[in-house]
Amino acid sequence: MSKSNTKALCRVAMMAALYVLLNNTVAIKAGNLRITFASLPVVVTALLFGPAESAAAALLGEFINQLIGGYGITATTVLWLIPPAVRGVVIGAVALALRRTGRPLERRPVLGYAVCVLAALCTTFSNTAVIAVDALLYNYYSRAYVFGELLYRLGSGVLIAVIVATAAMPLAALLRRQGLARA
Repeated sequence: MSKSNTKALCRVAMMAALYVLLNNTVAIKAGNLRITFASLPVVVTALLFGPAESAAAALLGEFINQLIGGYGITATTVLWLIPPAVRGVVIGAVALALRRTGRPLERRPVLGYAVCVLAALCTTFSNTAVIAVDALLYNYYSRAYVFGELLYRLGSGVLIAVIVATAAMPLAALLRRQGLARA
């Protein structure tokens, strides 16, 4: 294994561990709304290292969450890993494209917020699709259950995306200045 592959593997493992930690310890609850900062390591990884590492960190982190969260391994476990990875792929793809211009995404705040909100919307829609498939497979499907809180989930997803972007963009810029990112 090359030195760069070893570094990438360590980054993915570290960001997945942060994902799990932030999902299970740092949460703000207000009624049905649960705000976590679990997506912060995914967004930072996407900004600094692109879609592949970010998706890998999200997949691994969410898999660990599924295991320790009491869900275990089921027929739909793999499906539940997809929505967090979608966020990393969307943000990472844009960040990778902009990195080549010499002005990374975290130095374009308006576009950065827009991309993070777009990624949150994609994540919420993919999560809704997974809810629907899970409900169909396990015979608890109802339109009210699957789509009843969609607007609420979209709104909370956008709110969380804005909060996470507010922390992730300066953090990514700082890490980039310290030489801890791809050029």
